[in-house]
Amino acid sequence: MGMPPEPIPFRLNDSNLRRLISDTAKDSGCVFITPHAKKRMRERRITLAQVLDCLRNGRVSEPSHTNLQGNWQCTLTRRNAGDEVRVAAAIERTEDGDWAVVITVF
Repeated sequence: MGMPPEPIPFRLNDSNLRRLISDTAKDSGCVFITPHAKKRMRERRITLAQVLDCLRNGRVSEPSHTNLQGNWQCTLTRRNAGDEVRVAAAIERTEDGDWAVVITVF
């Protein structure tokens, strides 16, 4: 018996990334909001609840891609409280698990 094969990573596509972000954001403790995103939230009067709803239930409105840090990234859109909220988010994979990183909101 040899070593077990390496796990096959998810293919980078909108559906897989949306599902991964949604699953990760179910635990708000696994969501990191960058200082830039916090500033934009204040400026645009977008609440944390709206951002979390977008992460958990939004649809991909800008395609998934690998960003400069090597993480999967996309923009999600969700209509919430009469407003259309867009969140640019990425998944950062660490030894401690996955993090949903909110890059900006608009």
